[in-house]
Amino acid sequence: MFKFIKQYAETMTNAAIYPLVSLMIFFGFFVLLLVMVKKMRKGHIDHMSQIPLD
Repeated sequence: MFKFIKQYAETMTNAAIYPLVSLMIFFGFFVLLLVMVKKMRKGHIDHMSQIPLD
């Protein structure tokens, strides 16, 4: 299985773009998540933290 994937990847042209795109998507997701958490109100965080205990 790995041999097939390796052989397929070697025949692709411009194969260096795929890891770069996936890294940008991964990085962008966590930056967006960090921004959302930073903008969240303190009261909302307190309310959400109390939900499992209710």
